[in-house]
Amino acid sequence: MRLYLLALNPTESVTEGFLPAAARLGLDVTVLTDQVEAHRRAYAGLPAAPEVAACEVRDFREVVGLLSQRAPRDPDFAVFSNSDHLQTQTALAAAYFGLPAKDWKATLRAKNKGELRRRLAAAGLDTVRSAELAAGQDPSELAALLRAADVPFPVVVKPREGVASEDVSLAADLADLVRRAGEIQDRRPGAALVVEEFLDGQLCTLETLGDGRRRHVLGGFRTRLSPPPDFVEDMLEFVPAHPPAAVAQVLAQLDAIGVGLGACHTEFVLQPDGRARIIEVNYRAIGDQCDLMLAAVLDLPLFELVLAAHLGRELPADLGERCAATPLRARNEAVCADRAGTLTAAPGPHDERAEERADGVRLVHRPQRAIGERHAHYRTNRDYLSVIWAVGPDQAAADAAVAGFIAANRWEITP
Repeated sequence: MRLYLLALNPTESVTEGFLPAAARLGLDVTVLTDQVEAHRRAYAGLPAAPEVAACEVRDFREVVGLLSQRAPRDPDFAVFSNSDHLQTQTALAAAYFGLPAKDWKATLRAKNKGELRRRLAAAGLDTVRSAELAAGQDPSELAALLRAADVPFPVVVKPREGVASEDVSLAADLADLVRRAGEIQDRRPGAALVVEEFLDGQLCTLETLGDGRRRHVLGGFRTRLSPPPDFVEDMLEFVPAHPPAAVAQVLAQLDAIGVGLGACHTEFVLQPDGRARIIEVNYRAIGDQCDLMLAAVLDLPLFELVLAAHLGRELPADLGERCAATPLRARNEAVCADRAGTLTAAPGPHDERAEERADGVRLVHRPQRAIGERHAHYRTNRDYLSVIWAVGPDQAAADAAVAGFIAANRWEITP
């Protein structure tokens, strides 16, 4: 059976997670991408390097056309993507051929943050006051837009179809908002922006996986953010089970969006009054090495399970219960650049198995930037120099292992 995997740029989730999992499942893999050479370089030397084929993957019509041409050669196939930007295209292509597919309406609602807010409000589940600034619309019009929608300050401004912390900022007042919106438009001239009320509280995530019959909760994370006005996620702590009432609220909101098949990474704020309010829904697996860490802390073949769902296979009925019962704990922490410049010193990759350490912790370090690379200061997760994660018998052990690695190494940026 052939797996068509849609991708933009190469990612660790695919290279270290999904490709090895596909090989273990006996699948032949073809990566469809508009960045062919980058993928061929990324997979050079892999024991089971996939075929890489050129395709305008942002256009579902091109994906359907290419798969149709190849179908006589490989009639038994599945279509999958872990890219935040390609979920709707993948859903439409899979549905066209009658294959297991996410609901394309759900993928669109998840990706379009304005539509997400409207859907949740219409369902009577949560109303976050927000407004949209169309692509190219003058930020000076924001004052009238916010008045009409009764949006109070402070507000968060972000690309309507953005990802992670890219160009997400807190604005204290109208002048601050107009300036920040203009800066984002300069960087993203074709992007519409969403401006919404700031939701205060503990930032958390809920990780789910469905097979089209049942959706399972895999656990989640508590997230630490950089100081405002930016929203860089620099540490995540694994939580096997959030408060049941909060989980129920998030799952109800995911039902309203239509999330079912496949992995979903949902970010929400848990407020002091017990309300769980969604920040965004990423209808794919969590990234930045957290997916690899999640597989380790759950002691499950997570990537194989995600792919199995897209092959139409039923997941274990007790998957959620097994995840909630894990005795292990985990921490994922990023070392971030605090200024522009060239990275001139940093540790190399590191992977210690639990049995190799006296504390019983698995400790992993993955560089995110090569020595000699010069970068601006982005104030997003593109500032990550390294990601360090640990899985251990308790939270204190995992925390100490990560802290010890950071203290024992150095990262230097030369202006």
